Amino acid sequence: MSQDGVDLETSLGYLLKEASSALRAAMEEVLRPLGMSVTHYSCLELLAQRPGLSNSELARGTFVTRQSMNVLLQALERDGSVTRPAEAPVGKALPAQLTDRGRQSLAKATAAVRSVEVRMLAGLTETRQLEARRILRSMVRSLREGAAQGDDPA
Repeated sequence: MSQDGVDLETSLGYLLKEASSALRAAMEEVLRPLGMSVTHYSCLELLAQRPGLSNSELARGTFVTRQSMNVLLQALERDGSVTRPAEAPVGKALPAQLTDRGRQSLAKATAAVRSVEVRMLAGLTETRQLEARRILRSMVRSLREGAAQGDDPA
């Protein structure tokens, strides 16, 4: 490690990225046989929990560009998993809704993703899982608050 560098062995940021990467790879592995990606699954999950989200809202919620989400939504419409109105009821947003087919696909994907999360948390007691959630939420909150304040390092 250089004097000003990050020690990868002790960096929480690096460890979080490594965990995120491992989680995504494990999720992709169980979703692939279902013909889904993590983004595809995330989109269906968001629509199940918050019907009527727009392309932009779905893109933000799944951490992809609006263009990528639009391509995905068009594919989901073609395969009958999602419906959107031909014209925007208000403004330009086309609110998306899950179809019965989309809900069936989501149910299979949710079971697969749950199996990954169970595997990931197998070494933690329920108390430690609660503590991990609390710590991670605190980190996210601190980073978002710092971004809102301009991340002034002084």
